[in-house]
Amino acid sequence: MRLPDIERLFINRYQTVTITAYCVLAALPSLIFPHPIVLLPLAVIPLGLMFILKKPFVVCLIFILFSFFRLHEVFPQLDPIKIPLLTALASYFVLGWHIFLTQRVQVYWRHEHTIFARFFGWVVIGIAFSSYPPVAFGSFTSVYMKIGIMVLAISWLMTEHWHFKLAHFLIICSGLAVGGVTLFNNANGIGMVEETRVTIPGTSLGDPNDLSLVLSFPMSYAVAFATTKGTGKIRTLLGLIGVVVFVSSIIATQSRGGLLATVAVFGIFGLRIIKSKLLLISIASFGLMILVAAAGINDRKSGGQGEDGVDESAMGRIHAWEAAFNMALRNPLTGVGLSLFLDNYWDYATHGRGEGQAHVTHSTWFQVMSEAGFVGIGLFGYMIFTIFMSVFGSLRRLDRNKGSPLYDPHMTAITVGTYAGLVGFCVSGTFLSQGFLWPIYIITAISISIANYMDNHHVDRETEPEAEAQKTAIVKKSGNSIHGKGLPYARRSQGSIKKQ
Repeated sequence: MRLPDIERLFINRYQTVTITAYCVLAALPSLIFPHPIVLLPLAVIPLGLMFILKKPFVVCLIFILFSFFRLHEVFPQLDPIKIPLLTALASYFVLGWHIFLTQRVQVYWRHEHTIFARFFGWVVIGIAFSSYPPVAFGSFTSVYMKIGIMVLAISWLMTEHWHFKLAHFLIICSGLAVGGVTLFNNANGIGMVEETRVTIPGTSLGDPNDLSLVLSFPMSYAVAFATTKGTGKIRTLLGLIGVVVFVSSIIATQSRGGLLATVAVFGIFGLRIIKSKLLLISIASFGLMILVAAAGINDRKSGGQGEDGVDESAMGRIHAWEAAFNMALRNPLTGVGLSLFLDNYWDYATHGRGEGQAHVTHSTWFQVMSEAGFVGIGLFGYMIFTIFMSVFGSLRRLDRNKGSPLYDPHMTAITVGTYAGLVGFCVSGTFLSQGFLWPIYIITAISISIANYMDNHHVDRETEPEAEAQKTAIVKKSGNSIHGKGLPYARRSQGSIKKQ
């Protein structure tokens, strides 16, 4: 028997076994629950499998959007479908399928991965030395382990040009959904805390500070669309709408950290547009005053103008930071353990129970310091610095092509949006406990993906003058953009230069 015949026979047998197994599994629910409606979900399963195997990044992106924006909580009608759980399982499945079987997903490892892995590994080691390992381990398996897997999944799956465009678009759309609910609640007095601060009750965004941080992330991408030329009129309009919705929503939360993040995000774009640093500082200062006045910070029940001396909100943060520092001081290597700050609060607090209540750290930096020790905060800070330099380097490479046919506005938009989002996180994260939650890790994964894409597809006109000349000739001849359909031209140009 010839080799092609053997391969064909093997494939036929494989298909036969697969179809037979599926038919048997399809028959079992009907035997247990004899009703025709049971067969409807079974008819959808093959189509679903085909989709997730063909578009693995889309499945991963849906999981990230639901996990970060808590869409199933914001819209309770979606909760029974269990979309985060289903997309998480689907993401793990397609990642393993394409890595080990089809090998369509090319696993790579960069310096940024190593820095992230060091911090992640240190947090895992700290579980064994935590003050109460069962709680730390439970927090790890429920949230932080998924974060670790998804950082790798996003960076390995987000490899094509359309992936970045889709992620940018859907992040803004998901943020608009949350921002729309925020403004609706504010207009109708739903979920108000301290009488004037809006939240989304019954969700993980029930704290106005957390809500403002979630909204500041898509805001950076919206400003990127609004200020980057060449992304298209629809995306520019979407960006402008997003800017209005996100800024209005953050103002409604009356979060001082959110307002500072807003100024920081706009400041990054101002640095790219306004040449005079003195003028930029003046505009930023004036803008912050306007935002504070618009938000009505002075009318807040806590932290408002009516409180004498250090307000209750600020004093609560000071007490929490003191307790966090004491935890790190007595446990300098691994801290008290993941998600164990509150459980250890009164053992390390410097004030009595009559002087105040237990607070979360209200600071990403102090949270990581208390729960991962001085070693942990050092590794975390180095990870932030590494990602900052990575995305800044990618942005500089993209900016060098401005004014040439090599310029890619879509990659520039998502890169500068990620860069601004990282700065916004560092500012607002100073007042929010987000060290072991999704925001910074999504930024990390996207930054790694951008750097990898730049290394594989980007042509720099300063270092590749011949490629620029060839691409210019191609664009003039074909009349098409060099991106999207033009990516194969970039690869051909690189290949021809290497052959020469």
